[in-house]
Amino acid sequence: MKFKMKLLISGGGTGGHVFPAIAIADAVRNLNPEAEILFVGALGKLEMTKVPEAGYKIIGLPIRGLQRKWSVENLKLAYRLLKSMWMSFQIINKFKPDIVLGVGGYASGPVLRIASWLGIQTMIQEQNSYPGITNKILSKAASKIFVAFAGMEKYFEKAKIVLTGNPVRQDLTQIKSKLEGLHYFNLESEKITIGVLGGSLGAGAINQVMLNSYDAILKRSDMQWIWQSGAKYQEHVLNHPISACKHVKVLPFIDRMDLFYAACDLIVSRAGALTLAELSLTGKPCILIPSPNVAEDHQRKNANAFVENGAAVMIEDVDLDEMFWDKLVILSENVDKRMQMSEQLHKLSKPDAAKDIARYMVVS
Repeated sequence: MKFKMKLLISGGGTGGHVFPAIAIADAVRNLNPEAEILFVGALGKLEMTKVPEAGYKIIGLPIRGLQRKWSVENLKLAYRLLKSMWMSFQIINKFKPDIVLGVGGYASGPVLRIASWLGIQTMIQEQNSYPGITNKILSKAASKIFVAFAGMEKYFEKAKIVLTGNPVRQDLTQIKSKLEGLHYFNLESEKITIGVLGGSLGAGAINQVMLNSYDAILKRSDMQWIWQSGAKYQEHVLNHPISACKHVKVLPFIDRMDLFYAACDLIVSRAGALTLAELSLTGKPCILIPSPNVAEDHQRKNANAFVENGAAVMIEDVDLDEMFWDKLVILSENVDKRMQMSEQLHKLSKPDAAKDIARYMVVS
């Protein structure tokens, strides 16, 4: 088992792709310390900083996605794709991986396509309940497809599917106390703590409904907030009076997610696959606000899977102004409901997802 395995992991773009990839790499290295692991990502994306911080080497491709609105960047798309394909060939030819794992994101496409053409074993980790077109295409040549939701045989060949759940960052598996979390964020123990997440890049609609709720937030002295605004929106939020509230902690990005989850009693969040895996692992009651601006509307499908199991409450973007505060208050004041949701979340949790995926690759 301790042979010098070579694993190439490709993909990224958002935390939902990057952090599961790192969790898988860590699990592979725990099983096989001799494993050599290389990441390939997209230049300028989150993975180019987070992967090296986790101790792994990464090479960036110039690949970009198609802009929905007309942009001069779309004219460069063909050139960037061809260059990324050529670079993928060079990287694979030099590194000579035993397995190439795609975790979604721009870089997965050219790398897995070239690997399959070269006869190298490829695998896919699909985080969402509805796969994107790239993974549907790449799945044809993949030997294994690791999925987070049941019923994925509608989209992939049944014999290739392995239901593992989504890998989560390793620090979340090490339980922290609520007091430790509150102390880290300098919050009070007698108040209910509400966390607000918009994904690693932030969410304009969630940020705006928080700003719109300023008067109500100001009046509720029994509530305190940890709010990840996203760097893109941080200046806008800090220019609003809400940022001066002592019981509202506004941060562009939360590095200590383990302590964030430990501190929170209730979480408002987008419905990205990684966040849902983290919510189920930590058992934190949640109000999900799926982004309408993602491919194949997959966040709403992700959220529905949790709502149907009694593990979450969902509000659509278009209903935020009308429903946000009322639903938040009702859930914050209903301890029994939150406990029931927590139990259902734990039932959906798959804490060994990274280890399970790693075992398949290490023994392949």
